[in-house]
Amino acid sequence: MRNIIQWRWGILIGLIVLTAGLFIAAPNLTKQAEEAGSFQLAEDMDSQRAQDILTAAGKSDKTISLVYEFDSLGEAERADISRVIRDIETRDDVVKDVLDPFENEETKAQLVSEDARIVLVPITVEGSMEAINAFADDVRMNVLPKDETVYITGEEIINNDVNLSAQEGLKKTEIITVVLIFSLLLVVFRSIVTPFIPLIAVGFTYLLSQSFVAFFVDWFGFPVSNYTQIFLVAILFGIGTDYCILLLSRYKEELGAGHTIEDAIVNTYKTAGRTVLISGLAVFVGFASIGFADFPIFKSAVAVAVGIAVLLLILFTVVPFFMATLKHRLFWPSKKAGEHHDSRLWATFSRLSVNRPFISILVVAAITVPVLFTYDDARSFNTVDEIGDDYDSVKGLNLISEGFGKGESLPVQVILKQDGALSEAEIPYIEKFSSELEKIDGVSGVRSVTRPTGDVIDDFYVDTQLEQVSEGLAEAETGLGDVQDGLAQVQTGLDAVVAQLPAGASNAGAPLAEAAAGLGQLNAQLGLIGQGLTVTQNIPATVAGLGQVSVGLGQIEAGINEAASALTAQGAQVGELGVGLSQLATGVGEANAGLSQIEAGLGEAVSFLSALSEADSLRDTGVYLPEGTLTSDTFAPAIDRYVFDDGTATQLEVVLDMDPYSPEAIDTVETVKETMDRLVIDTPFEAATIGYAGISSINSDLNTTSTNDFNRTVAIMLVTLFVVMAMLFRSMIMPLYMIGSLLLTYYTSAAITELIFVEGLGYDGISWAVPFFGFVMLIALGIDYSIFLLDRFREETISGMTVRDALVHSMTKMGTVIMTAAVILAGTFGAMIPSGVLSLVQIATIVITGLLLYGLIVLPLLIPAITVSFGDGVWWPFKSKDENK
Repeated sequence: MRNIIQWRWGILIGLIVLTAGLFIAAPNLTKQAEEAGSFQLAEDMDSQRAQDILTAAGKSDKTISLVYEFDSLGEAERADISRVIRDIETRDDVVKDVLDPFENEETKAQLVSEDARIVLVPITVEGSMEAINAFADDVRMNVLPKDETVYITGEEIINNDVNLSAQEGLKKTEIITVVLIFSLLLVVFRSIVTPFIPLIAVGFTYLLSQSFVAFFVDWFGFPVSNYTQIFLVAILFGIGTDYCILLLSRYKEELGAGHTIEDAIVNTYKTAGRTVLISGLAVFVGFASIGFADFPIFKSAVAVAVGIAVLLLILFTVVPFFMATLKHRLFWPSKKAGEHHDSRLWATFSRLSVNRPFISILVVAAITVPVLFTYDDARSFNTVDEIGDDYDSVKGLNLISEGFGKGESLPVQVILKQDGALSEAEIPYIEKFSSELEKIDGVSGVRSVTRPTGDVIDDFYVDTQLEQVSEGLAEAETGLGDVQDGLAQVQTGLDAVVAQLPAGASNAGAPLAEAAAGLGQLNAQLGLIGQGLTVTQNIPATVAGLGQVSVGLGQIEAGINEAASALTAQGAQVGELGVGLSQLATGVGEANAGLSQIEAGLGEAVSFLSALSEADSLRDTGVYLPEGTLTSDTFAPAIDRYVFDDGTATQLEVVLDMDPYSPEAIDTVETVKETMDRLVIDTPFEAATIGYAGISSINSDLNTTSTNDFNRTVAIMLVTLFVVMAMLFRSMIMPLYMIGSLLLTYYTSAAITELIFVEGLGYDGISWAVPFFGFVMLIALGIDYSIFLLDRFREETISGMTVRDALVHSMTKMGTVIMTAAVILAGTFGAMIPSGVLSLVQIATIVITGLLLYGLIVLPLLIPAITVSFGDGVWWPFKSKDENK
């Protein structure tokens, strides 16, 4: 330290040059956070797998929507929507397609609300989030009418608004933090000069840390997110100020003891400096352990560890510079500024916790345990809650929910990808999947290649098809009866003609009588065929019988026509009979033609039933698609929309009947996944790759990832802290209850926060990232205060005090410093609240509640009570009882 004091000017100038140079040369950390996005999921997650399939197939397009709201929809409004669509189609390279809601009745039904008050214009776009939002801004400014209510919304638009809100919140937080800290330090030290020291030290730290992190992002792929800068500001300003208070207070104490400036500085860093190092190391370890998380957005907080390392460097260089340079003027104008004051409150607490440890523990339990029983760990994944209803993107989303249902705006996409192209034999399984998924509670409908509008196509189902065959058979039976009646009339007519023939035409009578007899026989045969069809439903036998009858009718028709020609040639009355015979022959021909139609229809039925019997999918699905369905013009739009990647991939859109951001949507998605895993077994899609896209699927993966990361990182962090604390304090007992007290504090604070935001304000739960960050922040920062107290306790026991006396003395001396530090740190997190970003407000609530609870209740009541209960055994196994007396 004496060398640092001696070379302080050179060190300061070097730090200034280094800070300025890095600040100028470093990449823009804010820009890096925007490019990184809100979150990046692991490649093996379902939603990421779906995205990979869509991207590889060139289907990674995004959809944003214009949302119109009208009092009434007329021709003028429709014309204006058409004008906007034409303008957008030719406006920008990011636009791939614009869907006109009035193109046909199908699009109108899907894109115009039932009351015709809300109209959607979906726009398919491609490009980066920045390009898509630039296009949206252009449309707002130059395309949309100013006299109509029109919003632009979509996942990309909402995420951009979240980023903008976070950046605006950061600016507010920075300003409020600086003003708040300066005001608090002014009150604490009652000096105009002293408050500038922590601000300058932390300012150096923040600028250097931000530059280092930005370089690390470029060089090593260091994780970064919108949380990175905000946490750097809050934590560095908070604990940086705390450490400065500890150092400056001890420095003032050393000056008051009559030491020279240099000796006072050296003594300060031997005592308070050691505490700062231990505390800084604990915080560093806490945030460094975040590096073991898998989720990039969680790992982005590891940047704080870089900031802590830089902070310790600045505290041991820049702060001594001002101590040595300003000397007593550091506390101007008050000579008593910064003078240490014993804490009366903690002195009172010490009498309870040291002398009545059991009662003290009961008091803490009475305060915390009832609150813990209310804790449900309810989590929210609603991105929209982050920014509230003031943004147009949220207003548009709310209108979609109002007009079309909450789930309609953002359906879950089930993506199936296989090696070969989709065949007609596999299509029935898609319908089976659609049918089963629609039965899930929480699913309002499913759209797929077999039900493109979400409506079931009954003609695909074999029961409907068989019903149609049955109806055809009934019509065939009726047709056979009509043919029989017709043939009977022809037979009667022939008999009449034969009876009217003159004696000279008897050579024609015999053939006509034979024809009439033949008709009778054929008619009787038709009757038997009809009865057989009715009784046995033997269609092939019926078709064969009709063929034989048809041949006979053809022969009879030819014979009648021959006889008619002969009679007609004889003229007079006989000729008139010939004309009648021609008419009867025509009747036979018509009857034969009717039989041919019946025969053809029954032949189609035979072919259909034969193909049906050979369809392997029929037993599994109850669905059959006739050959040629896939290539038909009628089916082409469904293929274009739901089949892609050269026919190897297909998607099903599962529409939920709930808010797609809600916890219930996550539960429903999990059920969808479980159902699909079960349905594909023993089907052609068993080996297919399955992915799930859509915000509900992403949130489902977020839930899994964040929970796993929380559990793993917490375990690593706590074990690491235990090892470090055990080594520094040379005790395995002390770190256990230090960490235990912080766990109690965290879960109590989380329960209180849940009560405020869920029970009080009506949110679905605490934002999904809050428990992770809240835990890390509170544990890493709260450990500081227990170190402040217990390191002083260690110092006093080394000086020869008993455990009880050392605890009372340490609490009396450190109470003011700890409570002041806790208030200041809570204040820096309180600066997050005006940011307006919900997750930051909730993190601030957990940390503020926890710091105040720990600083005012848990630390002064629980920690001393447990320590005194262990007595000299608190140092186990490193020190004996006698060594602590």
